[in-house]
Amino acid sequence: MTPKLSEHYEKRKPSAIRQAQITFSKREDKDQIKVINLAIGNVSLPMHPAMQSRLRALGTSESPFEGGIVKYTPSVGTDECRDAFLNIIHSEGFESDYLNCVVTDGGSQAMELMMLGVCGPNSSIPMLLLEPAYTNYIEFGKRLSIPIIAAKRTINDIGRFNELDFQKISNIIDTKKPNGLVVIPGDNPTGQFLNQEMLVKLALICVEKDIWFISDEAYRQLYYGSAEVSSIWKVSEKQVPGIKGHRISIESSSKIWNACGLRIGALVTDNREFHAKTVSEYTTNLCANAIGQYIFGALASIPTEKLHDWYNRQRDYYANIMFPLRRNIIEALPGLIVTHPEAAIYLVADFRNLVSVDFNVLDFIHFCAFEGSAEVDGILYTVLLAPMNGFYLDDNIGRTQVRIAIVESPDLINKTPLVLAELFKMYCQNLN
Repeated sequence: MTPKLSEHYEKRKPSAIRQAQITFSKREDKDQIKVINLAIGNVSLPMHPAMQSRLRALGTSESPFEGGIVKYTPSVGTDECRDAFLNIIHSEGFESDYLNCVVTDGGSQAMELMMLGVCGPNSSIPMLLLEPAYTNYIEFGKRLSIPIIAAKRTINDIGRFNELDFQKISNIIDTKKPNGLVVIPGDNPTGQFLNQEMLVKLALICVEKDIWFISDEAYRQLYYGSAEVSSIWKVSEKQVPGIKGHRISIESSSKIWNACGLRIGALVTDNREFHAKTVSEYTTNLCANAIGQYIFGALASIPTEKLHDWYNRQRDYYANIMFPLRRNIIEALPGLIVTHPEAAIYLVADFRNLVSVDFNVLDFIHFCAFEGSAEVDGILYTVLLAPMNGFYLDDNIGRTQVRIAIVESPDLINKTPLVLAELFKMYCQNLN
């Protein structure tokens, strides 16, 4: 006999995003296969130089950890780490003096705290997302027993998700009564860019309905083309009277700063009461990663112009990869729908025009991870992808779609179109 698992644990399944990686780890010939892992947004670029410098100096007299002692920090976070997040927001041209910041163990922890504060655990009060939506918001809804509702977006044949229907969003709020709307201006998973005009319209709705306006700004500086930075902190009182006190942002060290494993994020708000209650709630966690706070805190003193140099380099890097990648994937698989790179580090590919009605992309992903391989220049490769069904409330939606994360080296990403096309050809042949 063994103790019973909770009902919650009994229902728990591995993350759809990580499933391909889990499957590949069980592959018998995995030591002979070179993996192109595009399933997880695990950025493989170096951190900002100031952060690297602190990483290298952790055991020296330059750091507070010289003697091997790592103490708790304040639950709100160290002053320096909080200043780093606020310095970043200020560098982008936004007022930051009135903002309140709590440092968390990654952006995901900030998401959970936000949902506890906006809706509460075991709640009948919903949270409104734009669907497809980042999986963690859906999964935290399950963990905390918070109803998740969504305004739906669909992808057309030229690879663009439909523009937001503001009237529909307003109607959903009127009928379903959520207490908060979550947006991701540089959207994960769609790569859609929600520009400032869109955010102003959404802010007007949130103030009118008196609900929280929450923005996940992990990809705030990753936008492409002729766009300009978009943020809830750019919305002014003149544009939206009463907006102050309604806003919460999720901040992260993971993406623009290339420090996914550092696990440092922040919950920023212009509502003092929400901030104070968040600090009280977070005392249960004691504090965020002390070493991570120290490393990220290096950005507190970086001048604005140097931060902008960094933003520009990151944007140029991704733009120079994503646009050719989209073109080359479509050339390798004619008829495949691939989204246009607008923001963030993701493309969505839809196989619907290439497959039968009973196609399920989960089977193709499993094939790639567990048995498929394509030879390029004498080396066997496979591709790991994330199924899009995990980004929808209904698992049946997204059966033909995958998310492609632009996180591998340029050399591996350049091989992706050929490898993906060969794997898809092999998979279809095996079906016949």
